[in-house]
Amino acid sequence: MCLPASDPRQDEGFSPGAAGGRLVSLSVPSDQPNPAPTTIPPELSPLYWFSAFNALSFQPVLAGPMILFAKSLGASATVLGILSGMMPLLVITQLPAARFVNRFGFRPFVLSGWSIRVGIIFLIALVPLTGAFLDPATRLVLLLSLLLAFNVSRGISSAAWLPWITELVPASLRGRHFARDQFWMNGASMMAFAFSGLMLGPGGGPWQFAGVFLFSAVTGAISLRYLKQIPDVPPPKDPPGTQGQVPWLALTAHPPFRKLLAVNVAWSIAYGGLTTFVVTFLRTGAGMPENIVLYLMSVSFIGGVASPWLAGPRLDRLGSKPMLGFTMVLGWIIGLGWWLAAGRVLAPTAALTVPLLILLGLVNALFSAANNRLAMEIVPTLGRNHFFAIFMVVWQLTLGLSPVLWGLLLDAIGPWNATFLGIEWNRYSLYFALVSVSFAVAFALCRQLLEPRAAEVSQLVRELMFEEPRRWWTFFAGR
Repeated sequence: MCLPASDPRQDEGFSPGAAGGRLVSLSVPSDQPNPAPTTIPPELSPLYWFSAFNALSFQPVLAGPMILFAKSLGASATVLGILSGMMPLLVITQLPAARFVNRFGFRPFVLSGWSIRVGIIFLIALVPLTGAFLDPATRLVLLLSLLLAFNVSRGISSAAWLPWITELVPASLRGRHFARDQFWMNGASMMAFAFSGLMLGPGGGPWQFAGVFLFSAVTGAISLRYLKQIPDVPPPKDPPGTQGQVPWLALTAHPPFRKLLAVNVAWSIAYGGLTTFVVTFLRTGAGMPENIVLYLMSVSFIGGVASPWLAGPRLDRLGSKPMLGFTMVLGWIIGLGWWLAAGRVLAPTAALTVPLLILLGLVNALFSAANNRLAMEIVPTLGRNHFFAIFMVVWQLTLGLSPVLWGLLLDAIGPWNATFLGIEWNRYSLYFALVSVSFAVAFALCRQLLEPRAAEVSQLVRELMFEEPRRWWTFFAGR
């Protein structure tokens, strides 16, 4: 695809030009309706039902239950990192898939990939029952092969998702949309983890794991019904002369976009392995039973359910930049808390783990909402599918590599431990300390983001810490 230089009368902010690309100053996108709507259209309600049933489906096969099942088959920390990172790593398939989105249409493109992956989950549900004739190592290889196919189909089909949402949701409501989407997704994820913990009990057996994965397959099939009900819109027509080689380097060099990619890399390194290695720390480092670990992990989604209160209208009013900086501060606190627990300074009791897990779910929901919204704000219309493909690949590829690299580090450290200044240094405490450092680096990069009309982080903190409590006090006290 060779993108032509954009008309100077069009407020796009990007023009590849004839020699590989030139970049012009960022300006406000021109696709915002006038007057701007103030409520999300009711016809978009299937979008949130799909988000809920999709979360019920993917959490058991991509998060805690799958990690525990792989651990029961003897998977090392490196293998667990590969398993955890496979989904984001295979988002790289969006790059070749992006050019076909407009040809097939948004909904057919997503629906085909999601249908394939639901079929694969039904096959995954059979893997725990093959222990009578397959040894654990073979079952682990079979599991990884099925997850590979699952994530390839997901990665290809998701190339149409953000372009579709961009066309569906008015620009003035995207913060509210992503906040509501996080509410539905996190509420359903909490239910998925609680159900999985109930099914597995203190030590899950083959039939229990098969039941959890079957639940994942059935809810995935239900999600397809709501996916079909989401309004479809025709993809925008490609301008004449835009076929051919895609100027990937010119797209990534767009200044606001390049800075957003840097933040995504730093965030993914910091956050990428947290869920996986918090689970393994609680299971092996703290010696908790499997069902207790899953119950605790389900608590993390309370933070995601609460995210619309923090995000929502604030994202549309203050911008994404302050919210992204705020999530990095919370991430630093999370890393510090788990470092103290792994270093035996604080005991991993409910009084410590529950608040940390709620914050973990909160920062993920806030980052996802603010990150996606900012991408829609700064990505030009010309070449939009390819911009979004790069955005998702850089974000998810780093998110996938992160647990693999952290897993290699944990395996390299092994059982080593030493006590220094009253803190036990072991593989988990060292990992969580490095996570805090990574979040600090990500915060510094957030300050360099370019966003029209964005407020400062201090304004968001002032609203949350002072103005919001004052409003609640006035509401309840009546004065």
